[in-house]
Amino acid sequence: MNALLAQIMRLCLSFPETSERLSHGAPSFFIQEKKAFVHAHDNHHGDGKLAIWCAAPAGAAAVLVESEPEIYYIPAYVGHLGWVGVRLDRNAAWDDIAGAIQNAYLTRAPKKLKDVLVNKDR
Repeated sequence: MNALLAQIMRLCLSFPETSERLSHGAPSFFIQEKKAFVHAHDNHHGDGKLAIWCAAPAGAAAVLVESEPEIYYIPAYVGHLGWVGVRLDRNAAWDDIAGAIQNAYLTRAPKKLKDVLVNKDR
């Protein structure tokens, strides 16, 4: 599992102006040092889940949870803000994990940084 968390860290830090630090005891990823977009949790408050919490576009969390409840869930504390949990202990496909992370970045990043990312991918 450490290899997967290392992959997640590399992806999060590959986006423009991102950083990582502990927040509430969990590895967390920020845009411009202030806007969180992904948190990694291992057994958060005894919930038994190894997961990441990702910012999500409006309405996306409900659709994901409904479509794949074994992988996606509404996390504590930030779920009401539209965030989605992605379980890493349920063999989620890397494409799904990476997609949730990229969507989290795009959901929270200012337009200037979104444009940098979109133009970089061209």
